[in-house]
Amino acid sequence: MKNRPYRPTADDVSQWEQSLESLLSNKYGKAAFYIFLKSEFCEENMEFWTACEDFRQQTSEKDLASKASSIYEEFIRNEAPKEINLDFHTKNAIVQSLQQPNASSFLAAQRKAFSLMENNAYPRFLHSDLYRQLSHSAS
Repeated sequence: MKNRPYRPTADDVSQWEQSLESLLSNKYGKAAFYIFLKSEFCEENMEFWTACEDFRQQTSEKDLASKASSIYEEFIRNEAPKEINLDFHTKNAIVQSLQQPNASSFLAAQRKAFSLMENNAYPRFLHSDLYRQLSHSAS
């Protein structure tokens, strides 16, 4: 028996329309949204949001410090490879928290990234050819 590629069900796809949270909580929805973001050259907010979700799961201080440093280097610092757009106060608060990072060190920035996705990219995704194709193939 051949392995068939997974196709999301009509229920899956209709759930994705409900909210960005619903979309991101489904691994196939999250993957489809990421593909869409890459096609628009704006995947850094989702990568940052995902890194923050992973960061908040860390339990040891050593792991928190290591992960905080890598998130800062990849997404926050000026000229970072995947720098996200944050205001001075949010960046400054992150820099201060790097001395003793905790699970909420990136929370304000993560909320800003989520809001940008929710208000900009997510509506475009719902009107994209990719979403229409997924919706059609799931029916």
